[in-house]
Amino acid sequence: MTTVLKLGGSVITDKDRRETLDDDALSVAADAVAEVGVDDLVLVHGAGSFGHHYAEKHGVSVTEGTTDAGPALEIHGSMTTLNRFVLARLHDRDVPALPVHPLSAGARDEESALDFPLSTVRTMVGEGFVPVSHGDVIAQEGSGATIISGDELVVRFATGLDADRVGLCSTVDGVYDADGDVIGRIEAFDDVADALGGSDATDVTGGMAGKVRTLLDPDAPAFVFGADDLAAFLRGEDVGTRIE
Repeated sequence: MTTVLKLGGSVITDKDRRETLDDDALSVAADAVAEVGVDDLVLVHGAGSFGHHYAEKHGVSVTEGTTDAGPALEIHGSMTTLNRFVLARLHDRDVPALPVHPLSAGARDEESALDFPLSTVRTMVGEGFVPVSHGDVIAQEGSGATIISGDELVVRFATGLDADRVGLCSTVDGVYDADGDVIGRIEAFDDVADALGGSDATDVTGGMAGKVRTLLDPDAPAFVFGADDLAAFLRGEDVGTRIE
């Protein structure tokens, strides 16, 4: 059973302090991954206080690019630094994790369609490794380098690898309704549009409206949940909000 899990950047970093790891939270997450021992696991992590700062500094987003290698490298370098921290915590617990850097693995065309071959990731999983990817800059035809979000990677991996389960570990317990209660199940965006800011809500950087829209695409059930439910999700339990 293939599982795709995203560790949100706000979970594993202190988003109020530039390039600051939340070491305790990352260690707890790594403990859960190691102790449950999920087969065929693919991990993605967000940017948190690492890549976001430099993307904002240079005005680079999923829609606005840069043709200057310096800013692109600064964003990418910050993300690979965070990726090394994640890998180190996993290796400390004997999880056979290997990095997958989107900048070197994929590209977009002028219409923003993503070309991200999965042969490397598929082979890693087949050989017993745990691929660990992350939000990054990515070359885009006509725009230089733009941002690819961790959420988009989650969907690419989920659909391309025929994942059985998808999880987004966040700082919230699930998707909240207008009263602040966790919604147990979402089957259509229109059902929760009002609670998420209306059907015209735009969020291209990973906010909840964007996450829900994105997670409705894969065939596999997806779950949005808090860090306390990570081990339960990895054990195969329904947690937080189920999206399908």
